[in-house]
Amino acid sequence: MAAPLLSLEQVSVRFGSQAVLRQINLQIHKGETVVVIGESGCGKTVVLKLLIGLLEPTTGQATFDGKVLTRLPEKELTRQRLRFGFLFQGAALFDSLNVYDNVAFGLRAQGGFPAAEIHEKVRQRLLEVGLPMTIASKKPAELSGGMKKRVGLARALALDPEVMLYDEPTTGLDPIMTDVINELILQTRRQHPVTSVVVTHDMKTVVKVADRIIMLYPLSRLTPSEPQIIFQGTAAELQQCQDARVRQFVEGEARERLRELGQANSLAPR
Repeated sequence: MAAPLLSLEQVSVRFGSQAVLRQINLQIHKGETVVVIGESGCGKTVVLKLLIGLLEPTTGQATFDGKVLTRLPEKELTRQRLRFGFLFQGAALFDSLNVYDNVAFGLRAQGGFPAAEIHEKVRQRLLEVGLPMTIASKKPAELSGGMKKRVGLARALALDPEVMLYDEPTTGLDPIMTDVINELILQTRRQHPVTSVVVTHDMKTVVKVADRIIMLYPLSRLTPSEPQIIFQGTAAELQQCQDARVRQFVEGEARERLRELGQANSLAPR
């Protein structure tokens, strides 16, 4: 098998006294769509930031295309990041810029693109995500949540990235728009030779887009000897997994957590 395009090797991350990730090993191969799931606070978004070099591991190393990110000079690290597209949780559009300028931002920042080529790239990417050029002059405040997500995706795709990172791409969207975004993730994979990593809580997204699923568990709920990745496999294997922690997450079952909360409340000082 070919070497992985992205990998985390024995990666741990601490913020002060708080441990977030512990000895994570993860390999992602070219063309794969890997979905990372788990409870809030288990380190899913931290994984995305490690993969693109926005965070440094406390221990261990993150590699991209055979390069250890922490060993790269800043200029080279910036150049490698241009090979990524990142759809942020809230779309993270620039409020002061209109749609056109948001999508064109990366092209202009990289430089070397004539105005006519930028215009055509913006037009193509907006059409790919189902948006007409008539919205190009609108500001983000004038857009619905679903439109903002699609503009964010168009911006991420503008530089023809080799890797797409999606942080909660369907959060806050209605079921129909959620399915639109899921279809766009699949469409992006069909139209571009892209490797994708998706962080989500949405099980419909998991089932629809994942080649492989990784489930993280919060360190605060594990003993020191337990691995933090508690599941790795396909969507079909996820449905068959009998680990109670996995089942509770997949089925949205809160009884165990409510029982814990009740015990905590009973022990609280009055």
